[in-house]
Parts: sequence; C-alpha cells; structure tokens
Amino acid sequence: MKLPSEKQNPHLMRCMFGRIAPRYDFITRALSCGMDRRWKRDAVLCAALTQNSMVLDLACGTGDFSYLVAQHSPGAKAIAVDLTLPMLERARARGQNRVICADAARLPFPDSFFDGVFVGYGLRNFPCLESAVREICRVTAPGGKIISLDFFLPENRAFRTIYLGWLFLQGAFWGLLLHGRPRTYTYIPRSLRSFVSLNGLSSVFRRCGYAQVQTREYIFGGIGSHCARKT
Repeated sequence: MKLPSEKQNPHLMRCMFGRIAPRYDFITRALSCGMDRRWKRDAVLCAALTQNSMVLDLACGTGDFSYLVAQHSPGAKAIAVDLTLPMLERARARGQNRVICADAARLPFPDSFFDGVFVGYGLRNFPCLESAVREICRVTAPGGKIISLDFFLPENRAFRTIYLGWLFLQGAFWGLLLHGRPRTYTYIPRSLRSFVSLNGLSSVFRRCGYAQVQTREYIFGGIGSHCARKT
C-alpha cells in the first residue's frame, strides 16, 4: 500500500512535526480522549525499571515518557531521541537534559545499551518498520523491554469505518483551528492505512528478536500498546 508522502520524505516529516510541536501534547490528549497520560504511566510501571536502568525515549515528541520515567522510576536514566529539533527543545524545557537528534534507523548507541525502550506514537511513522525495530532491538540489552503505544485500525470493520471518519473529522477540525490548515492532523488516519495491525506489530517484534509480547487495546482497538522482552 502506498505510503503517505510525509512518511516517504524525512524532510516533510520534520517540517510537519516541527510545525505541530507547540500543540503536540494537546492533540495527543484530544485524540486519545484524554487517556494518553494514564496509558503512558501504566506503560512505565509495566516496564519495572530499576534504579540504574538506562532508558531510551524514542520518537520522544515533547518527552512524555522521559518525564514519567523520572516521576515513577527514580534513579533510572532516560535519553530522549527525536528527528525534530522543536520537539527536543520542548522535551528539554520539561527538564530532560539528555536529548539527541537522530534517526531511528541509525541510532548512535552501542549494542545492548538500554534496559528499556519507549516509543509513543512513533513506529507508525517509520518508513521501514522492520528495519527500525531491528535497530531498536540492537540497542536493547538481553532481557530489556520495548514498550510501544500507537494508533491502529480496529479489527471490527464497522467500527473501523466510524473510527477513521472520527479521526479525520477531529484532525481536520483541530488542524484548522490550531494551525489554519485542515490537513495538519489528517495525516494520522492516512498513515494507518499503511501500518500493520495490532497483531501484525506483535509478529514484527517476534521476528526482530523480542518475545513474551503482551498487548492492550484502548478505544475498541483504535489505540494499542505492546510490551515485549528481548530474548
């Protein structure tokens, strides 16, 4: 299936996320029905990080996972990585001092460096999903976990149609209101058409070196989380 133009072009992706950076936290709350922060907090608690854990907050946005790790896992050390400088500036403004601008396909870290990797709404945006997951697995220590939260197409065909329509209308409304550009957030439903299913992502994790894959569904499968351990 054809990829959205933003997903094919890193420059377009940077421009898009750079433009929405000031409103990124608001829109993630709006499109998750206000539950986004709770789901991320639960994900951090699920990771069961220790005091000396090294954590990668990949495609970090404004650094939500880094912030929650600091709150709920004292002593764990998070590094926030994103492709977009305006996002990293906001992560730094929230107290995250370890920020790096880098591509998920070429992470500047040695093998087995991290005990935990968090990805919030990021895997869906990688042009080559499996290559990115293999790179994430490379920097994950044996026994370490990857935890991902993302949008998915619901399995139920009727609800899928309703959900895509709702995402499109919400995206167009907030895009017009916040940026004067209705297409700003309609990228989300468009990106879902070229993304794997919830179970499909579980299979990608297994092929790339992870096991014990656990999933949770939210909003009737419109958003889901994965927690998997590197073998």
